[in-house]
Amino acid sequence: MRTAKTKTLEIAYFEHGSPEGWPVVLSHGFPYDIHAYDEVAPRLAEAGARVIVPYLRGFGPTRFRSSSTMRSGQQAALGKDVIDLLDAFGIEKAILAGYDWGGLASCVASALWPDRVAGLVSYAGYDVIDVNRLGHAYQPSLEQAVWY
Repeated sequence: MRTAKTKTLEIAYFEHGSPEGWPVVLSHGFPYDIHAYDEVAPRLAEAGARVIVPYLRGFGPTRFRSSSTMRSGQQAALGKDVIDLLDAFGIEKAILAGYDWGGLASCVASALWPDRVAGLVSYAGYDVIDVNRLGHAYQPSLEQAVWY
């Protein structure tokens, strides 16, 4: 297990393949962790990829670098974490893949920083939303009616 330091986080990750390979970041979902990719990462590495599998914020040994940093699971923060991780490695462009929260993080990074993304694979993620367009909260009775 290694760690990469960004401005906000010390991100724990596993890496597979050559540092010279085409970069792929595999982001896990909730409540799982990086071991969801135990069978996939080596196969990608054998195909020539440099595979980086990070623990998302709030998971495993990934930590906030400062106790004064506001804890946030907002979609923009998750997407920025992916881009910050690329910056920590000096990677200009990568293929991003993820599911659930990891899919959301990958989609947000792709939407906000498309020039940093060589490809996107997302499964069972969440919609990327424009929170400014929501404008108001729904009535609790309406939310209860549509909740699962």
